[in-house]
Amino acid sequence: MRATRRAVAFGIAAAALAGCAGGSIGSAGGAGAARPAEPEWIPAPNPGFDAWVAGFRGRALAQGIAPATFERAFAGAGFLPAVIERDRKQTEFTRTLEDYLAIAASEERVGKGRAALARYRPTLDAIEARFGVESNVVVAVWGLESFYGERQGTAPVISSLATLAYEGRRGSFFESQLVAALRIVQNGDIAPERMTGSWAGAMGHTQFIPTTFLAYAVDFTGDGRRDIWSADPTDALASAANYLAKSGWRRGQPWGVEVRLPSGFSGPLGRGTTRSPSAWAAAGVRGVDGRPVPDYGPASILQPQPGGPGFMVFPNFGVILRYNNSVNYAIGVGHLSDRLAGGAPVQGSFPPDANGLTIADRRELQRRLTAAGFDTQGADGVIGDNTRTAISAWQAQQGYSVTGEPSQQILAALR
Repeated sequence: MRATRRAVAFGIAAAALAGCAGGSIGSAGGAGAARPAEPEWIPAPNPGFDAWVAGFRGRALAQGIAPATFERAFAGAGFLPAVIERDRKQTEFTRTLEDYLAIAASEERVGKGRAALARYRPTLDAIEARFGVESNVVVAVWGLESFYGERQGTAPVISSLATLAYEGRRGSFFESQLVAALRIVQNGDIAPERMTGSWAGAMGHTQFIPTTFLAYAVDFTGDGRRDIWSADPTDALASAANYLAKSGWRRGQPWGVEVRLPSGFSGPLGRGTTRSPSAWAAAGVRGVDGRPVPDYGPASILQPQPGGPGFMVFPNFGVILRYNNSVNYAIGVGHLSDRLAGGAPVQGSFPPDANGLTIADRRELQRRLTAAGFDTQGADGVIGDNTRTAISAWQAQQGYSVTGEPSQQILAALR
């Protein structure tokens, strides 16, 4: 993953999808005063951290940070144990494409996105005219990154980055981000007390890390500040469009299309093989309407989930990957952008999961658990912590071994 935006696995998009980043529009910025620190973001005494800050001061000043900027930024900063805890608890976690799309293109996310398109239409039209990135694509990125600004994160970025740089596991990277954050403050884009974001330093509506902000953020409102935190998302949306444009976005070209793969199709699969749509048509690959896919340029075939839908992807898919180097993320942005423009849900079916449950089964299981008094906090068909907790509570009540895992047997027993 490139160091411009996601050089480490922040899990920001995953947090936004899961709804656990917290915050609401304007909570991470805006024209008002900074919000009081949340309990988990209150600094704790740490003499070692204080000594590190004293040493870092010289390195920051040597890179052009003014003493006044440094003192202002660190006036209320400190060591955040919660940041270290989250960093050390990171695990390699991946969702199936089916689960990812169930969240990324949920009816709620689609509905909110269409409302945002309507609300900000004049602004989005102006952004599209300048940068050449379609409005629905920009809004889809916004929707996945911060749930349209509602989940920007509330961690104080200076403290978070300093804590991670001091901790040392990826010290040089986070120190470079901290210097970039100080440069943003020095430029006058944001006051340090309003510079909030994820625990790992991704900021604002578009979840830019500081070095990406310096490279791609724009002042589209013309007020002299590149404010991606404000309740007004204009600068953030324009910045995302600028990022995509400078990464090679081709206006009028799709990211990809869902396709039907011929029976027994075994490849080649993956972005390592590109062919013209006509060549793929000769191999039996068709659009979901049964017709050959139009020639939008060199294309690859992806089938991220074995037995699931296939996709023919074009150069713009690679541009989305530059924003976040995850196939599921890129398909999620692309598919959400299609839905925002009035497109249909994915037409192909996904196979049952490892427990033999289809997504319809999993949704029904969640509904039945909730009706029985074991609230799963929704019925999206995605088995997460809330559903596993509900299953465990039900199993304990029934006298079964507590596993927290869904099954056909539990579904049947809940009839």
